[in-house]
Amino acid sequence: MKEGTNMAIELKDKLMNWRRDLHQHPETGFLEMRTASIVAGVLSELGFTLQMGKEVMSEAHCMGKPDAKETALHYTWACDHGANDSFVAFFKEGFTGIVATLKTNRPGPTIAYRFDMDALDIHESEAFDHVPTKLDFRSQVDGKMHACGHDAHTAIGLGLATYLAAEKEKLSGTIKLIFQPAEEGTRGAKSMVEANVVRDVDYFIASHIGTGVPYGHFLAANNGFLATSKLDVTFKGTAAHAGGNPEQGRNALLAAAAATLNMHAISRHSDGTSRINVGELHAGSGRNIIAHHATMKVETRGEHAGINQYIKEQVESIVAGAATMYQVDYDIETVGEAIHCKCSEELAHILYRCANASSDIEHVELQKDAGAGSEDATYFMEAVQKNGGLASYCIFGTELAAGHHNEKFDIDEETLLPAVKILYQSVYEILKKEHGA
Repeated sequence: MKEGTNMAIELKDKLMNWRRDLHQHPETGFLEMRTASIVAGVLSELGFTLQMGKEVMSEAHCMGKPDAKETALHYTWACDHGANDSFVAFFKEGFTGIVATLKTNRPGPTIAYRFDMDALDIHESEAFDHVPTKLDFRSQVDGKMHACGHDAHTAIGLGLATYLAAEKEKLSGTIKLIFQPAEEGTRGAKSMVEANVVRDVDYFIASHIGTGVPYGHFLAANNGFLATSKLDVTFKGTAAHAGGNPEQGRNALLAAAAATLNMHAISRHSDGTSRINVGELHAGSGRNIIAHHATMKVETRGEHAGINQYIKEQVESIVAGAATMYQVDYDIETVGEAIHCKCSEELAHILYRCANASSDIEHVELQKDAGAGSEDATYFMEAVQKNGGLASYCIFGTELAAGHHNEKFDIDEETLLPAVKILYQSVYEILKKEHGA
């Protein structure tokens, strides 16, 4: 599609409107009911075949999913706040994934693109110099906001769908657009992989905006994601009066404190980078009461799955030891997980060429290590690569008002249309490669 067409101008406005609407109505992992219903409505109108909910998500592999009560309350909220009535019921139970398929009925590869949809538990800045506040599209939900750019990712996915539908007669093969819930906390991708949504995929592309890449720059292969596990730890003891009969108590707070100190003393691994962090610890019910309960939120990371597993096993051993020391019970729940995966260089080169040919992009980089971050798109990537396909994770640079996961996070919306164009062009470049052009 040539740049400067009326369609591109119209799409630029649509992208902004979609992004701002989603920004005002943030939904966290497995609760993206309003978001998913709107996405499904747009995709249906464009002629895509839709698979939704449990069709594309394995219930047994959903990690950290909200309970039935929270899910039901949010469904009511979504219905009251602009959800698409024709589709919202598909997502009522919190299985909010969508796979939209465009079949050209002409021979060719299956190409898939992943877009994440979830927001974060962060209260968005109310400062007037914060652009969403100034332009009246700040989050309408207290304590939740799109502070990582997934509203933009979803809009980019809808933009790509718009181009693909308009140019269907020029394409071949099959194109899948995967709209994933619960990327935050690395919770949602595994369930979609286990539901076999990429079993037939030959080329897989995930993308992100920002992450330190400047506006007008493009990174074709973002490597170096760390394997990670997100663990919720619970200690259950026995309450007792701390002055009157302390010997009758079983102190869950002390067990958690001992576990915390020993987790941060876990030896680093000689094979590569490792991380451990206790981000939250909550315990007790009163100043003069032996604490009968404690909860901890723990995160492990490793340069590859083996290192992460080493750290995770050390955590499990420490928790069991602390529970034994203080004679309390314990439970460990894995509420999120991701693996390490390396981008396919052949596909990275295709994306590199697409960006290099774009008048919107000033600088293109082929590959770079991500550093200390993690992403559950790695599950999709590994699954595709194991089946002989190619996968890459690319970055569209943008100027940020503040860093990711910050209350003042905001993007430059001029990034949206160039991102759509590059992804759209990648379809043609992949088809050219397949057809030997």
